[in-house]
Formats: sequence, C-alpha cells, structure tokens
Amino acid sequence: MITRDGKKYVCKLDWAFEIIRGKWKAVILCHLLDGTKRFLELQRITSGVSHKVLNEKLRELENSGLICKKTYNEYPPKVEYYLTNKGFEYAKVLKEIEFLGEKYF
Repeated sequence: MITRDGKKYVCKLDWAFEIIRGKWKAVILCHLLDGTKRFLELQRITSGVSHKVLNEKLRELENSGLICKKTYNEYPPKVEYYLTNKGFEYAKVLKEIEFLGEKYF
C-alpha cells in the first residue's frame, strides 16, 4: 500500500488510474489531444454528458494538472481547455488503449 494526499492506493498504477477514473475523463483527454476545445465543443463531442458533470470532470482534470483552462475577458465569456504536458502524456497512452479497443472490438 502507498499513501498520497491522505488516500491509500494499492500501487502507483492504482494512483495513476485514479486521476482518470470514471466514464468521461479519458474521453475528454483524448479529444483534447486533437487540440484546444471550448466547453460547448466538448459537450457536443461527449454527447450524453450533462453540463454539470462535464463541468465537474473538467475541474477535476484541471486540479490534477492534466488540463488548463483559459478564460477570455469578453461577453459572453469564452473559455478554452487544453492539455498540459502531463495531460498530453496521459492522452497519448489513452489513445493507444483506444487503438487496442478498435483492433479487438
């Protein structure tokens, strides 16, 4: 067992998956690998996710250091999301897993 930020994990792999655990985080990261996206673009791409849940997942990814949020000072507010270096590394691995899914589907 290892402990980080007061939580216990079986191993570092368990901790690494904790960052992207859930239905939408991996999907969001893979789509951001294609480039910067606005909130509504991500909502359209991930059809089926509610506004509230998408907002929560984006905040969690931002808090984990996988994505950045850029807010422009205009009305209506323009917000863009993009991968950090850490997020880019995770997204590349997730894309490889996606290719395996395509291969063996």
